[in-house]
Amino acid sequence: MDQLSSVFAALADPTRRALLQRLSEGDASVSELAEPFAVSQPAISRHLKVLETAGLISRSRVATARYSHLEAAPLKEATEYMDRYKRFWNRTFDRLDEALAHYQATTKETPDE
Repeated sequence: MDQLSSVFAALADPTRRALLQRLSEGDASVSELAEPFAVSQPAISRHLKVLETAGLISRSRVATARYSHLEAAPLKEATEYMDRYKRFWNRTFDRLDEALAHYQATTKETPDE
């Protein structure tokens, strides 16, 4: 699987998105990351493995604790990919606005029967 596909697959899960949000505030251990969730630390570790495989986090060991660190570069590629579609939809909505304005101007010019 290419990296962009891995990033989107990792982002598909709400728990993993929440983990990335937490890591945007700074590095954290598995126990710190697991704290707000009603799942086990091993489950959080599996989520972290998916994020690591996608290149969204890196992990390091300090004594017995494993810390995760956000790696934002892959998110830039995903954002650029999505921006192309945002521009498409913005152009589409702009054309729709123009068509609506033209329609409204045309209907104002014709007298009611």
